[in-house]
Amino acid sequence: MMKRYNLSLVQLDIWRLIPFLEAPGNVQMAIDGWLLEQHLSGKYPSILRFYTWSPPAISLGYHQRKYPEFWQNLTWQGQKLDVVRRPTGGRAVLHQGDLTYAVVTSGLTGDRIQAYQKICEFLIQGWRSLSVELDYGTAGRGYIHNPNCFGTATGADLVLSDHTKLIGSAQLRRGGTILQHGSMQLNPDADLFKQVFGTESFSKPQLPPNLDRDRVIEALIIAAGDRFAMQIEVQPLSEDEWKAILAQPRI
Repeated sequence: MMKRYNLSLVQLDIWRLIPFLEAPGNVQMAIDGWLLEQHLSGKYPSILRFYTWSPPAISLGYHQRKYPEFWQNLTWQGQKLDVVRRPTGGRAVLHQGDLTYAVVTSGLTGDRIQAYQKICEFLIQGWRSLSVELDYGTAGRGYIHNPNCFGTATGADLVLSDHTKLIGSAQLRRGGTILQHGSMQLNPDADLFKQVFGTESFSKPQLPPNLDRDRVIEALIIAAGDRFAMQIEVQPLSEDEWKAILAQPRI
């Protein structure tokens, strides 16, 4: 049974919302990559989903070949951190205390940054409904040499009024089809960030109290329905879909 959001008398595009999922990073990346291929082939509509990484993980950009060897042996609260490669570009992201969104869609016009910003409109609107104002970042000096995605912000990232980066996104384009996913820092462990990236400058985002993951997801779903002029149908991954996803070669 599918749950529908944003019912309207106006004909809207139908997007599939895959319910929140907690899973290892390599599984999450396999899902995102597979969904991109399904949409590209015309088999699936546009897709929105939210997820977390369990156990915590460090994700590497697709072309990021060098990283510290000690990352392979890090632990947090007794769990060994995974090191996982994303299908998208960018730099390393620590996934602990965060929430990840993923959008798979097509038909967006403009260049890469314009596509980023078109997709990010629902993030800005959703967080604004939670009394959090976001704006686009500006890459500063040292951007290229900083291995930490959250160590600096670019025009594809979203920052708070104090310039702390809240959301870092990455994108993969295949023809006119786009996979964009990004990490939202809800409750990161500052000490773990310092351990991973060796920096004392990490700033934990200051968010409204009592702002839990479910509230954030609900606000973003509502905003997505508005910004993308879509009707959302909730549909979990089926058993056959899981088989196809897990049968893929790993990145």
